[in-house]
Amino acid sequence: MVRAVFPGTFDPIHYGHIDIARRASLLFDEIIMAVYDRPLKNLLFTPEERIEYVEKTFNDDPKFKVMGYSGLTVEFCKEVNAQVLVRGLRVFSDFEHEFRMALANKRLYPEIEMVAFITSESHTFLSSSTVREIVSLGGDVSSMVPPYINEALKKRYLELGEREKVIPSFTLRD
Repeated sequence: MVRAVFPGTFDPIHYGHIDIARRASLLFDEIIMAVYDRPLKNLLFTPEERIEYVEKTFNDDPKFKVMGYSGLTVEFCKEVNAQVLVRGLRVFSDFEHEFRMALANKRLYPEIEMVAFITSESHTFLSSSTVREIVSLGGDVSSMVPPYINEALKKRYLELGEREKVIPSFTLRD
């Protein structure tokens, strides 16, 4: 059995993530959606909420398992006996970043293989940061995220109120 880990903050999960995960599930026996709990960026949803949304996204497919983690991704891969680390590539700059990460991960855990999926053309612009920014400014992201995520985003920004409309300092590497 080949077990793959697809790590991310998934804040929020969007159709680009879902597309990569579903395509990975065609190649591997099990996909662990690994929700990272302490990234060096601002988060909109708690780790528990993000895990819940990712579980809801893949609850119809027994190939998927959702787990939270902290620390080094390759250490998590060792803990769950994963052979493959799944990543997505949207734009050229993603390649350089992912290439360096893959080399570092291979140094730390030689048994892991990284497989990068090139995003579908329709998702090349899509990142969690983009989704958060559009929603924070009152835009419609219904074509970018599942309906339950769209509703959760609207609700969260209503809770935050006017003082925190824009989430500062974002990266396009979500």
